[in-house]
Amino acid sequence: MKIFQLCYDKALKWSRHKNAPYFLGGMSVAESVIFPIPVDVMLAPMALANPEKAWRFALIASIGSVLGGILGYFLGMYAFEGLLQPWIIELGYQARLDTAIEWFSRYGVWVVFLAGFSPIPYKVFTISAGFLQLAIIPFILASLVGRSMRFFLVAALMFWGGADMEHRLRQHIETIGWAVVVIIIGLYFYFR
Repeated sequence: MKIFQLCYDKALKWSRHKNAPYFLGGMSVAESVIFPIPVDVMLAPMALANPEKAWRFALIASIGSVLGGILGYFLGMYAFEGLLQPWIIELGYQARLDTAIEWFSRYGVWVVFLAGFSPIPYKVFTISAGFLQLAIIPFILASLVGRSMRFFLVAALMFWGGADMEHRLRQHIETIGWAVVVIIIGLYFYFR
């Protein structure tokens, strides 16, 4: 059964929907606060399906993500103990939060930049930045640079790869998908 190919085809179909940019913006905001699926999952197929709009999609994802980061910051600042901390404990994110707090004390605002660009869960750092009351302007600037670099890189790869990349990706999507599942399971057991 070709699970990942089916998902890939659905993602390409949705990426061509007339409201896809709005969905991308909403997903970008939500992913920076609580949503577990990375924006790249929607951005990449959208940039593949409409390469001439790849830069616009990257801009939408960047702005939405930073706005979501600001929302996460204020949630961390004003609603951490009463609302968010019980969820963090329930979802098993306490160890990640402790790591984020340690990294903030060691590296400051550079952690936000790193989390914005890398696959590290950005939402943990947006909430932590608010909880730890990191200065808001450096937080916004680091978020804007890190998130923009990431999303414009994804858009660029899809733009330059074009139809050829879409064809190659479709050919190998099952292998890539199962490899990612194996890596995630391996990392789970390694860090557990």
